[in-house]
Amino acid sequence: MNSLERKRYARDTAAAYLYLAPALIIIILFNLFPAFYALYISLFDTNLIGRWNWVGFGNYMELFRDVDFLKSLANTGKYVLGTVPVGMALALLIAWLLNKPIRGLATYRTAYFLPYVTPVVAISIVWTWIYKEDTAGMLNALLGFIGVEPQAWLLDPKWAMFALCLMSIWRHMGYNVVLFLAGLQNIPAEYYEAAEIDGASGWSMFANITWPLLSPTTYFILMVSIIGSFQVFTQVYVLWPSAQGGPLGTTRVVVRYLYDQGWGAFRFGYASAIGYILFAIIFVLTLVQRDIVGKRVHYQ
Repeated sequence: MNSLERKRYARDTAAAYLYLAPALIIIILFNLFPAFYALYISLFDTNLIGRWNWVGFGNYMELFRDVDFLKSLANTGKYVLGTVPVGMALALLIAWLLNKPIRGLATYRTAYFLPYVTPVVAISIVWTWIYKEDTAGMLNALLGFIGVEPQAWLLDPKWAMFALCLMSIWRHMGYNVVLFLAGLQNIPAEYYEAAEIDGASGWSMFANITWPLLSPTTYFILMVSIIGSFQVFTQVYVLWPSAQGGPLGTTRVVVRYLYDQGWGAFRFGYASAIGYILFAIIFVLTLVQRDIVGKRVHYQ
């Protein structure tokens, strides 16, 4: 490379970094710096004002002895198990039905996707009214027509987690339906025509054609759903404003406990440690999914 080419390369490189600078500054200021700063303060017992006591990994060690944290982690696990499998199964069923030649397909897509783009706070407020414990609540009013007694959905420990899962499944249904529907429509019709000629049944075609070719979409939805479920917060905060997070703490998930420790008890170091433990759990689960589920994905 001669001197002229080196100058041109340097000029092009400088121009490229100049164009990238605004995005890089935003990423550094609002992503990288907060992440590393949170890791730093997780090593302190601090309220970010006057108390800065070095504890090293003491916050992390305390987490494994914190009964409330372990309970919030168990609640999060229940939430993930209660929303991800059921939500994906229902979304696949609805997408399969919408994949039929029906009129107004775009209208149905919009109707299912609308809850996902609606602000979570607004949805949670509406569901607060739906779950009202007396007959004024829409759910209890509907159940009353079939003779079911009114239930205290948000106040009864037996029903609180169920209520949270039901609302979350409904809210994320449209997103999963749209993705599954796109995956189904990308499967060539020739495969089904050939299977029909060979006398294959509907279930056989689903098991040997639809499900394998839909595996990339399923894998993506599974991974995104699990990550999002571990980070649930807003609906819990709106439905149960108290720090306990539902009756007897039955719906206090990890992020809600993190918020209570940070902005309730002003233990920002401890809250940062919770955030990094949650990050580690999600990271490990993502790697496990990649190694176990990802190997079974068919991209052709």
